[in-house]
Amino acid sequence: MTFAIIKERKNPPDRRVVLSPEKCQEVIKQFPDAKIIVETSNVRIFPDEAYRNAGFEVMDDISAADVLLGVKEVPVAALIPNKKYFYFSHTIKKQPYNRKLLKAMLNKNIEMFDHETIVNPDNQRLIGFGYYAGLVGAYNGFRGLGLRDKLFELPKVEHLHDLQALKAALDKITIPNIKIILSGTGKVTRGSKEILDHLKIREVTDADYLSKDYNQPVYCLIDVSEYNTRKDGGEFNKQEFYADPSNYESDFMKYAKVSDMFITGHFFGNGAPYLFTREDAKRSDFKINLVADVSCDVDGPIACTLRASTIADPFYGYNPKTESETAFDAKDSITVMAVDNLPCELPKDASEGFGDMFLENVIPAFFNGDRDGVLERAKMTTASGKLTLRFAYLQDYVLIAD
Repeated sequence: MTFAIIKERKNPPDRRVVLSPEKCQEVIKQFPDAKIIVETSNVRIFPDEAYRNAGFEVMDDISAADVLLGVKEVPVAALIPNKKYFYFSHTIKKQPYNRKLLKAMLNKNIEMFDHETIVNPDNQRLIGFGYYAGLVGAYNGFRGLGLRDKLFELPKVEHLHDLQALKAALDKITIPNIKIILSGTGKVTRGSKEILDHLKIREVTDADYLSKDYNQPVYCLIDVSEYNTRKDGGEFNKQEFYADPSNYESDFMKYAKVSDMFITGHFFGNGAPYLFTREDAKRSDFKINLVADVSCDVDGPIACTLRASTIADPFYGYNPKTESETAFDAKDSITVMAVDNLPCELPKDASEGFGDMFLENVIPAFFNGDRDGVLERAKMTTASGKLTLRFAYLQDYVLIAD
């Protein structure tokens, strides 16, 4: 079985990689029948020479490989027919901008395994960059706060060597007396919480957060059961909510009335209530003035997220009255950080962490007959150009004419 580390071709360039040179060595050590080749790249965080020094062949043509490993979407023109591909395709939510990509994979008889679809039997994701998105997203939120209010200046994460340097930069600042809400329970939230805890911001209970004032910065962690409520006033049922959220409505305004900053770490499912709408943001008692939208669902559950921002220009403003974009530091606006590729700013740490998960959860499946069903659950398309049963819901999506 030959695996190839492919070149990232999406623009702006993504420096992350599925397997570092060291992780490639671990794969070969654990699975002697595996072979790894590396496609030449001038943007990867680990240079070609690092792979050569680790004993791997680096080449322009990797068409001899059976399984191609990437991070971001592969341009249609670069897809090699009749291969197995792993990357984030951004198609499982029927994203219109990548419909052509899924169609092309079907036409080229490619077996597609989206990193997002690699899950356990309980449908919980096994790999991802969420933790690093949470780390960088929270950091960027505080960087925006410092710039907007002229309190302090934090360097861009992309100019820092690693996570240790990021935390060292945070050690030099002081956070003002603000109240911060953090949503979610997964890896993204864990990363953001690590930043809040590193800054020694006090975590308080939901009840205290809503009812008390503090003379120090505090934060409160909330999940879906705390910012959604049944329309009929009945008891919240998490299983019911995830299966069919139509009987629920947002109860987020109680937090918006007392919060200065909002860091999003939640997952937003189709049909779930928006956390706050444009009408909510217009209310005189809506207090949030800075949103670090790590989840970054554009024109979705966070009304002020009009678009994804970029690493080069991460902040913009949202004017609730006009419902339009303005300068990030404009008066009476909500400052928004909505970078949609946050882990790119911490490529070394993110790649190493991702490689640990990929080696533990995915590589063994190729050599044990997929004993745990990881590959079977993750496969979106077949070698005969069909959607798998698990992803048959995408059929109407791929039939739409472009």
